[in-house]
Amino acid sequence: MLVFQQEKMFARFLVLTLTASLPHARASLPLVVNTWPFKSAAAAAWSCLQSGGSVLDAVEQGCARCEAEQCDGSVGFGGSPDENGETTLDAMIMNGNTMEVGAVADLKRIKNAIGVARAVMEHTEHTLLVGESASVFAENMGFVAEDLSTNTSVSIFSQWLRGNCQPNYRKNVSPDPLKSCGPYRPEGARTLGKRARLVNALSHDTIGIVALDQDGHVAAGTSTNGLTHKVPGRVGDSPIVGAGAYADSSAGAAAATGDGDLMMRFLPSYLAVELMRTGTDPSEACKTAISRIKRHYPDFFGAVICANTTGHYGAACNKAPTLNQFHFMVSNLESNTPVLKSVDCF
Repeated sequence: MLVFQQEKMFARFLVLTLTASLPHARASLPLVVNTWPFKSAAAAAWSCLQSGGSVLDAVEQGCARCEAEQCDGSVGFGGSPDENGETTLDAMIMNGNTMEVGAVADLKRIKNAIGVARAVMEHTEHTLLVGESASVFAENMGFVAEDLSTNTSVSIFSQWLRGNCQPNYRKNVSPDPLKSCGPYRPEGARTLGKRARLVNALSHDTIGIVALDQDGHVAAGTSTNGLTHKVPGRVGDSPIVGAGAYADSSAGAAAATGDGDLMMRFLPSYLAVELMRTGTDPSEACKTAISRIKRHYPDFFGAVICANTTGHYGAACNKAPTLNQFHFMVSNLESNTPVLKSVDCF
């Protein structure tokens, strides 16, 4: 523990020294930063910190608020039905002090995905549980099983069926000749060009939260219901350590939102935290993480938020056809209330 505290103090000193010359980098602790204009989630996380809750509590309560309110239909129950018409959830939480992680993916029947993720962290030696087994685990832990469908999700699914199950995330396949919605069989490679019509900023998606207390303890978390019409069993970036989020109390934390199938290949949250460890300004760390992906997928949709252990924060996003500016929330003692921030995409 002594060695950890010394390493953390040195890292904070290094970051503070290297960012002190940046006039735009204003630091304030405690701090909560979350993706998108999800003000209620930001308020819940900030209120938790202000009332003495831990950074883990703040992350959990912020994500849980979004799950309960079905933020933009992209978090929590009742949104993003898969090809079977079922809503499934992904979530993750990470303790930057201990480097413990709990995550769930393809979770069914349980509305409080972030709570289940924390239960994985605190009641198992595992990091990630998926599918039906994750749902059974949640029920055994006392979480209530409920139908995650709503009139809205049923309507979305019905309209998709009437449209011959198009668009979808399949490629290089064709359906049964007598049906339009599968079963699908492989065929020769071809380009369908459907991603840009599905993965866009208008649908929002993951809530990612990073929280720091007065002593620089860090936690991060995510929650989402994934992509509408996804192939059943699909897992995106949100519950993947280093992709959806990452936290290390000796450096900082980051969280990502966007096209998870692409972003998870580059571990943008981990990269951003490692850059901040070397003293890179959070805004630049986020931008570098986005640039790494942009090099291979110039039109992808995505954004990253970052915060270091001194309370400096930043964000970056890729300029895609549906995203020219990214909005996020910041809560600290300067305002003592969640404030909407924005960054121009590049």
